[in-house]
Amino acid sequence: MSFTESVADIVQANTNGLLAKHSSWGRVPLRDVFYVQNGFPFESKYFNACGDGKPLLRIRDIVSGTTETFYSGPYDDEFIVKPGDIVVGMDGDFNIRAWRGPEALLNQRVCRLAPRGGYLQELLPWVLQGYLNAINASTSAITVKHLSSRTVEEIPLPLPPASEQGRLLESLESEMSRLDAAETSLQYVRGRLQAYRASVLKAAVEGRLVPTEAELARKEGREYEAASVLLDRILKERRHRWEENELARLMKAGKAPKDDRWKKKYEEPEAPDTRKLSELPQGWCWASIEQLSLRVFYGTSAKTSQDGEVPVLRMGNIIDGVLDLADLKYLPADHPEFPELFLKRGDLLFNRTNSAELVGKTAVYRGHPPTASFASYLIGARLLVDAGWVSHVINSPYGRHWASDVAVQQVGQANINGSKLKALAVPLPPLAEFDRILSQVDRAHSSSQNVMTTLQREQLRVARLRQGILKWAFEGKLVDQDPADEPAGRLLARIRAARATTTTIKKSKNGKERLAG
Repeated sequence: MSFTESVADIVQANTNGLLAKHSSWGRVPLRDVFYVQNGFPFESKYFNACGDGKPLLRIRDIVSGTTETFYSGPYDDEFIVKPGDIVVGMDGDFNIRAWRGPEALLNQRVCRLAPRGGYLQELLPWVLQGYLNAINASTSAITVKHLSSRTVEEIPLPLPPASEQGRLLESLESEMSRLDAAETSLQYVRGRLQAYRASVLKAAVEGRLVPTEAELARKEGREYEAASVLLDRILKERRHRWEENELARLMKAGKAPKDDRWKKKYEEPEAPDTRKLSELPQGWCWASIEQLSLRVFYGTSAKTSQDGEVPVLRMGNIIDGVLDLADLKYLPADHPEFPELFLKRGDLLFNRTNSAELVGKTAVYRGHPPTASFASYLIGARLLVDAGWVSHVINSPYGRHWASDVAVQQVGQANINGSKLKALAVPLPPLAEFDRILSQVDRAHSSSQNVMTTLQREQLRVARLRQGILKWAFEGKLVDQDPADEPAGRLLARIRAARATTTTIKKSKNGKERLAG
């Protein structure tokens, strides 16, 4: 949906200071100091990713400053965006940036802001993003939010004197560059922390994190139980549980069996294909998810809401291998899929669809909330081994490589279905080794989580400092007011006079104002 409120009312109601201005400044509609040029609806049949033609600037490219889409069809030079041009995304988050990429074509739903005079082009991104954020927050949407060029033109920009604009820009760039350096350092530490976590999981899955049971047994001169023996017990338990459930189902249906022929309906789980897998440590063995699980099942596709009694865990609740319960949605307790889709303590939750980086992420339901279900974008697995181990395997570099290898790309998203999950080969250590590995992983995760919490706190502090600096800037407190500056009122009068005498602007092919040469 599009923005329907008054921009002036939003400015009046704003309380975060990002839409403020100093009392000596004026305000000027954006259209008086910048041309707004809408992008062109280039034909998608000429789009390609192989570098054929001209780079195409799309909404998703504004923040990254790069584009992987090219256009090989005809175009008009007026739609060429050059490095340094100011561009705004008209859908989604309404981002503004100075374009950092190569010359590119201005695609539809992206607009370019070109200076008419009276306002520093380089200052505009610092000023305008707060207004775009406020408009975005006031735009209701069922799907994607839309921004119109008319709304952009109506934004009342704060207008400092021309000389103060230069001082303000210099100070903002200096202060923000320091915060950029701090943010870069925090991101570096975060990257190293993630690499450490990955290395811990890699060592755990490969049997290098703690001494193996085989090594300890040799050193202590004793026997030990190999993982193959554990797997045999798991398979027997799996069949036993199936027989219990099947017999209960038959009895409930009034079909009490007269002999054991019903047991022949049991389907033995498929063992994993290990031909391309690496050699495991002595005493370990490979097992498929299907062999290790009682049940692999999809979640509910019912529409959730803020009301209801049963929390429904979603893909967004899986963060860094654990469940984050800060944002929950619900279904009523009498939903027809319940209690069949209630989670049990120790169930594994697998993110089956998302971007290539997020598909396959997992976490274990530990019984909190005490009653819960899960959404259809997740797959649940009820395991006969510690689900924490299987979660670590899937979140390890080995598991991430597997997810990348088996995922199917559909409409920009990667997908892994239940059949592929059941076929995943899991390295299984001897039972006595399980606890040592999981304890070591938990200790490493706990210490890294403490560092991560500190990083998140510092990143929040940097974000608040950015907002504080911008607030001071727009309130006229970041740089000194110079009595020798030409008053902002005179600058505003010149801008209005120039607009009043502007001749008719030529129209571009899409009916919008064409940029002046």
